[in-house]
Amino acid sequence: MTLVHNAESAATLNLPPLDIIFGKTAAMQAVRNKLERVAETDVPVLIQGESGTGKEICVRLLHAFSMRARGSLVKVSCPAIPHSLLETELFGYEKGAFTGAMSTKLGRVEQSHNGTLFLDEVGSLDLAVQSKLLQVLQDGTFVRVGGHEPRSIATRLVSASNSDLRNQVEDGTFRLDFLFRINAVTINLPPLRQRIADLPILIDYFIDHYAKVFHNTPELLSRSAVRLMQNYHWPGNVRQLENLIRSYVLIGSEEALVAELMPEAPRGIVTEIDLSEPVSLKNITKKATQDLERQIILKVLQENSWNRQKTAKWLQISYRSLLYKLSEVGMPEVPPRPLRIPHLVKKEERTLKPALSSRTRIY
Repeated sequence: MTLVHNAESAATLNLPPLDIIFGKTAAMQAVRNKLERVAETDVPVLIQGESGTGKEICVRLLHAFSMRARGSLVKVSCPAIPHSLLETELFGYEKGAFTGAMSTKLGRVEQSHNGTLFLDEVGSLDLAVQSKLLQVLQDGTFVRVGGHEPRSIATRLVSASNSDLRNQVEDGTFRLDFLFRINAVTINLPPLRQRIADLPILIDYFIDHYAKVFHNTPELLSRSAVRLMQNYHWPGNVRQLENLIRSYVLIGSEEALVAELMPEAPRGIVTEIDLSEPVSLKNITKKATQDLERQIILKVLQENSWNRQKTAKWLQISYRSLLYKLSEVGMPEVPPRPLRIPHLVKKEERTLKPALSSRTRIY
């Protein structure tokens, strides 16, 4: 079965339409093609990508379109479980295995029998647990804590990491043989800054979605605000974009949205310098100057209520020079819209629409 192209199937998974998830950039289409190829297999998959890129969504799609879709998708958030409890959480324990073990408990591995076991942030697993999971991957057997009888398990392992696990192998905190076992197929999710062409459709989707959730119809974002978003580096990726749009739909202030995308004022003129290799004084000075100019222009624009003519005079530069600098640093050329006053919103804009879903977060 390949990943279906219609929105209805994605909706049954409580997910955005597949065309929204994967967009139109070549990098995301490659991700979609790889998911289609491995979905029906039982090979272990490692999904790598920065936080907020949609790793868990890919895991849910892999499970939903696999031969184990009728089984459970069991998630283990590895960093959230203390190391002292991780082994019992994964493999369970027998009655009397330790003080307080009043009954037998099934672990997450056993719960995922005939389903999918999802190890989120797998890089945080300690070496001892990695060794026991390696045994599960090799022959499908494990032993509960305090037990002696090997138990057989049939599950598909999918792991996720927000960093390159090969670096941890070099540091000695991750087993090389375990890495080989969990990444029969590796899927690398690109950060949002590398798929900016998908930004407009993501913005439209999130605005439409939260307009229905909050029963509120926001104004369209101005072109300058969208341009600013396209020039932003998005450290939090799609999750950060979703949170930003959710706040915009709820509050209705484009000015607040723009402020979120502006960098904090630098504490000094000297920018951070990487001295691990020779540096160019010219390039460093140029970047520091641009950062400082950006902060000054933003401050003066705000003080002059975003009046560009006044700002140019205040800065003692020509109007044309100001427009060039605004374009160069990706700042909005027109003032963002302030918070909307509810009683000024047209009646037809406030018409309540049924909520699409009770979900408050997608990514």
